[in-house]
Amino acid sequence: MTTLDLGFVRSQFPAFSVPGLADQAFFENAGGSYACQPVIDRLTRFYKERKVQPYAPYAAAQAGGAEMDEARTRLAAMMGVKRQELSFGPSTTANTYVLAQAVRRWLTEKGGAIVVTNQDHEANSGPWRRLAEDGIEVREWQIDAATGHLDPARLSPLLADGKVRLVCFPHCSNVVAEINPVAEIAAMAHAAGAAVCVDGVSYAPHGLPNVAELGADIYLFSAYKVYGPHQGIMVIRETFGFDLPNQGHYFNGDTLYKRFTPAGPDHAQIAASAGMADYFDALHAKHFTPEPDAAKRGATVHDLMRAHEVAICQPLLDYLAARNDLRLIGPRDAARRAPTVAAALDRAAEPVSEALGREGINCWAGDFYAVRPLTAMGVDLEKGVLRLSMTHYTSPDDVRRLIGALDRVL
Repeated sequence: MTTLDLGFVRSQFPAFSVPGLADQAFFENAGGSYACQPVIDRLTRFYKERKVQPYAPYAAAQAGGAEMDEARTRLAAMMGVKRQELSFGPSTTANTYVLAQAVRRWLTEKGGAIVVTNQDHEANSGPWRRLAEDGIEVREWQIDAATGHLDPARLSPLLADGKVRLVCFPHCSNVVAEINPVAEIAAMAHAAGAAVCVDGVSYAPHGLPNVAELGADIYLFSAYKVYGPHQGIMVIRETFGFDLPNQGHYFNGDTLYKRFTPAGPDHAQIAASAGMADYFDALHAKHFTPEPDAAKRGATVHDLMRAHEVAICQPLLDYLAARNDLRLIGPRDAARRAPTVAAALDRAAEPVSEALGREGINCWAGDFYAVRPLTAMGVDLEKGVLRLSMTHYTSPDDVRRLIGALDRVL
């Protein structure tokens, strides 16, 4: 198996060479990753040379529009979907809210129920739950209170009467971190006549998924957590997207990627998103022989990143699991989870994160808008959880420093 060239990876992120920042170990990636150089370069160039209304018949406008189109085309190809099935918005929270308004009208006309979980970040739970205000039935798929596990067997009874039209769940939770079997869940939902909406915010930073293979009808994630600019990215498959009512300008309703973007797009941020594709392709070119198929390149890079993350995350999980003054949330096997590790301590967590900051360990504590899963698992919200989140640019030395600092602080 090819091993990730960590030196090459870190050379692609300017943050690792900034005086005063380079000597810090960064463990708050689940809140937002560092931006890679290609994204920064594209954003800078756009603001310098192309910050005009795109697509107009002059050079700067044509270049700006082409770069926006490039971002959509290349990222869609890596995720195994058509370019028109990928759209941008100001954030995943905003994108989910817009989708919920479309689903509100759709279900009001068609009838039927919606399933949500209590494993989610509130952004993929609250907008859907508010549909109950209009009389739409909302059913809750509940996690196991001891482990946070979202058991597909618990979904079956909720689908049994054939009334459910949409199932909303996370690829993985931002505190539990267990990777849910999306393809299995999507197959169950489709067999019962329901579509699926997957919140991929906590998973996508660890390798862009092939949405076609997962079977998701909607897949959402945040570019700023995937080494990119502050944009929300959503895949909406054609068959479902055109069934939902248009939320954009009426004259744009025939263009799928405009149907769920009611506000004007952020041209520069969209163009800069092409830098994410640049970075993933650079990772592939560094580690593998050329591959013309973008989806295959994306899958190979996904596996490369995940292998490194599993290796660096396991020592931290082993260390935390051996302590008797905290509760490790989620699986103890790194291969079953994203490298986002939350622990409920025997004390308030935020002062611990502050103390770690003084040790050069950058992390945070709190509820991370995951109030429902933490409450379901009996975690004291006043104390919160300490969250330590890694990604593929995290080094083994960073993890060793973290464990040493935890020993001193705890």
